Amino acid sequence: MGRAFEYRRAAKEKRWDKMSKVFPKLAKAIQMAAREGGGEPEMNSKLRAAIQNAKAENMPKDNIDNAIKRAIGKDAEAIDEVTFEGKGPHGVLVFIECATDNNNRTVANIKSYFSKAGGGFTPSGSLEFMFARKAVFEFGKVAEIDFEMLELELIDAGLEEIEEHDGQVYVTGNYTAFGSLSSALEDLEVAVKKSSLQRIPTTPVSFSEDQMVEIEKMLDKIEEDDDVQAVYTNIA
Repeated sequence: MGRAFEYRRAAKEKRWDKMSKVFPKLAKAIQMAAREGGGEPEMNSKLRAAIQNAKAENMPKDNIDNAIKRAIGKDAEAIDEVTFEGKGPHGVLVFIECATDNNNRTVANIKSYFSKAGGGFTPSGSLEFMFARKAVFEFGKVAEIDFEMLELELIDAGLEEIEEHDGQVYVTGNYTAFGSLSSALEDLEVAVKKSSLQRIPTTPVSFSEDQMVEIEKMLDKIEEDDDVQAVYTNIA
């Protein structure tokens, strides 16, 4: 979604009760990563990123360890990654990433959020071209960082953009450069706070304040669902 809208959503997330809203989502991300690539962070870059993001939200170590154990134990839960594409109020386009142990439940819930807002699903794959997949890294701005030097060091690793907002630095590259950028930042001893693969709208659209009230009401319902991991829109 548009960077300005992303900042507004981040501010709203800070007001959420993390124990009830954020931690279960982070735990699912850790479980999926551990199930896919093993429970050793040193050997599993996806798990390292999931743990890093969990620590950034102050998720207790015991919660992180338990999520890994649930993924690699003999009674491990089967959690699948599924995506949904839809159109909401005023034509806003929405791409949703979920992690679920019950696909029928998730489909029914997501469908109801769209329907109640006057929207609905779009054919699978129809919105892929409307979003560019990007690797995004976030870390705090410190005086020791020379931005020009950092940019030069990261270009060969796949850097596309560096920007700063409210004391936070955002490094962006193509999604295929996630591994190389992650390694480069580690080599430069940059203390990355969060890292993720995101979908950025190729053609952001502006909506009026009144329209945004309706749109955000639907988005809040979607994002509060425990199965939802990430929500992307074409909002500017």
